[in-house]
Amino acid sequence: MKHQLALSRHFTLFATATRYALTEHLRNRFAMVLIALFIPAWTALGFLSVPSTEIRFRLRATGEVLTPGGNQITEITGVLNAVTLIIGFMMFAATFTGGHFDRRLALAGYPRTHLVLAKITGLALASAAVAAYATALTCAFQAPEQPVVFAAALFCAGLTYGALGVAFGSLLRREVEGMFAILMTSVIDLALQNPLYSSSSDGSIVRYLPSYGAMQASTGAALSTTPLPEYLAIQLLWFTAAALVGFLAFHRRTRNTLPKRGQVRLIPPRQPEHDMQPDSAKPTA
Repeated sequence: MKHQLALSRHFTLFATATRYALTEHLRNRFAMVLIALFIPAWTALGFLSVPSTEIRFRLRATGEVLTPGGNQITEITGVLNAVTLIIGFMMFAATFTGGHFDRRLALAGYPRTHLVLAKITGLALASAAVAAYATALTCAFQAPEQPVVFAAALFCAGLTYGALGVAFGSLLRREVEGMFAILMTSVIDLALQNPLYSSSSDGSIVRYLPSYGAMQASTGAALSTTPLPEYLAIQLLWFTAAALVGFLAFHRRTRNTLPKRGQVRLIPPRQPEHDMQPDSAKPTA
């Protein structure tokens, strides 16, 4: 009976924190506008405005030499860029604006484990919804050879940048700093992997970029039939590393800075007012 009551209590705490996290995302009107307008606009412009001239490059994940149209590669990169930016913004905004509330909850005794699990759940649900939506929009212009793997690659990229958003939201002190950090990280990350713009897109340095696994998996899923589960696993490793940094920062931000029970904070004695007066103001004999 006690075990069931404990489980029920933990579930209630987790459900309450998750409901709050999802409500925070849904109230982010700017993010909702970006999802509704930015993703379809970026997808359409990437496919329609770039010439369909074939480009030749080697996909490191499979070793195949592919010759897709420039507009196809631009669309894939653009969709990844849109997903990473939006999920990163959402998690940064939720962490940055809700940081003081999370700290008050932790100081009041709310378990930080439940708060962390709720953030992960909210991140996973948001990433899944945005990845499915972006995949459907991509299929309207070019049908990926492996649409499920393509959606999984977008999902994993969203998880990674969402965790980075939590880290930036916990470590940076101003909102503009976090927005700029997410924007530049995503732009540099994906620009270096786009074979249309970068001659080193199949070089060794790109293996250390945050969305390397997702870029390889999404490109392979869109243009070939070769399964690439190992590159999804690489992207999940990036998510794990980013999540570890983010939640260590969250743990530090919500720590209890009050003195522990039994500790006494020593306050220096206040100097009497008559001793603080200058010598010229003191009465003379």
